[in-house]
Amino acid sequence: MSAPLSHEPPSRDSVTTIRSDGSRPFVYPADAHGRFATARQFSAYALIAFYLSLPWIKVNGYPAVFLDVANRRFHLFGITLAAQDLWLLFFVITGLGFSLFFITSLLGRIWCGWACPQTVFLDHVYRRIERWVEGDAVERRALQAAPMSANKFFKLTLKHGLYVLVSAIITHLFLAYYVSLPEVWGMVRAAPAEHWSAFAFIFVATFGLYFNFAWFREQLCIVICPYGRIQSALIDDHSLVIGYDATRGEPRGKVGTTGVGDCIACNRCVQVCPTGIDIRQGLQMECIGCTACIDACDDIMTKLKRPAGLIRYDSQKAFTGGRTRWLRPRTFLYGLLLLVGASVATWALSTVRPANFGVTRMTGGPYVIDAGSVRNQFLVRIVNKRNEPARFLVRLEDVPKTVRKIGFEEVLEVGPLGEVVQPLVLQQARGAYTGPFHFEVRVEDAAGRFHLERAVEFLGPEARLLREEEEEKHRHERERH
Repeated sequence: MSAPLSHEPPSRDSVTTIRSDGSRPFVYPADAHGRFATARQFSAYALIAFYLSLPWIKVNGYPAVFLDVANRRFHLFGITLAAQDLWLLFFVITGLGFSLFFITSLLGRIWCGWACPQTVFLDHVYRRIERWVEGDAVERRALQAAPMSANKFFKLTLKHGLYVLVSAIITHLFLAYYVSLPEVWGMVRAAPAEHWSAFAFIFVATFGLYFNFAWFREQLCIVICPYGRIQSALIDDHSLVIGYDATRGEPRGKVGTTGVGDCIACNRCVQVCPTGIDIRQGLQMECIGCTACIDACDDIMTKLKRPAGLIRYDSQKAFTGGRTRWLRPRTFLYGLLLLVGASVATWALSTVRPANFGVTRMTGGPYVIDAGSVRNQFLVRIVNKRNEPARFLVRLEDVPKTVRKIGFEEVLEVGPLGEVVQPLVLQQARGAYTGPFHFEVRVEDAAGRFHLERAVEFLGPEARLLREEEEEKHRHERERH
């Protein structure tokens, strides 16, 4: 068996996955077993099931998450949004952002190690395939260094074939978020030319996933994802992070050596790290909080009959002998922002109705003056966001009795996920016209379950000018006679 590939020791002075000559050492993390590994595995498979089951789970007749771009309908856990409602997502995303700030200030990068799709799929799907096909870390390094042979060719072909297959499955299920599972199944059975855009998306996305999980891997977290860099602005010395207890572990030395700490310099924590760092050098940008080093060190300490926790979850303050303060200005501020964001997001979503409508003026002038009246012309667009027909009444509020409404005299029926655009004309006799005024267009569900309103203005000239025009007209008529 060939020797493992050479590897420069990790250093805080440079990114661990970039050698001094600029090349990239491929990381082959060893397996870690322990309480955190078991918990992360359970959590990861639950999250994978959640990610991939959303297109299958029906809520109010739609998949739990169905971003129907073609029909401009977005179904999120029973809430249906039309294109006009997308402004609400700003408040939802803001609330999620404040949640991440608050959680990071308390628990560090727990999102990266436990819930990020990159970590979840890489560690618990693709690396599982790699270990099943090629063996443990030592065997994988040896296979990489070995010359090409029938055995190596078979293993590489099998591994990468499974990578492509899994990437294709994930991509097809991701596409179902946008076109639904039955539509995806229909596309799969049809010729690629019939759905060339979807076929191109599947091809590109599958290749992108394969490239990421087969080769790019931890580089996505280090080079592309900004979260590792902004964590320094979100955490402080009291945030919970994964760290090494230097007070207890230093100086390092082999078992049986006098005057040394508990760390025996076995480097097991480095061998299991998926980004190749040495956690004993302190908190680093590359650390994704995966806890593999905790399990690895605890296993060694248990075998040596020494207390576990040489590497553990704790604050940097506690590692230096201080006391962790959970309540501090940073957590109060982020907690307040989280509360505000959650409250606004809840309010925004509470305003969502099963229908939507808009009122726009017809193209041309803002108003029309003919021989006997002043007229405003509008287009009313009503969108039914339900999966069943709906009936609506259109009423006007705060409109003078002298104004005549033309259009929407009867109950309007809109089909499932349909929309109707019809003209609405308001006409007022010149003699009764007293100037512009504000009014409301009100759309009511025929069953009385909800109503929507829009403020509109009836436009026209100043009443004085219109009267002067009328008087001038009458004067000219008298002079002709």
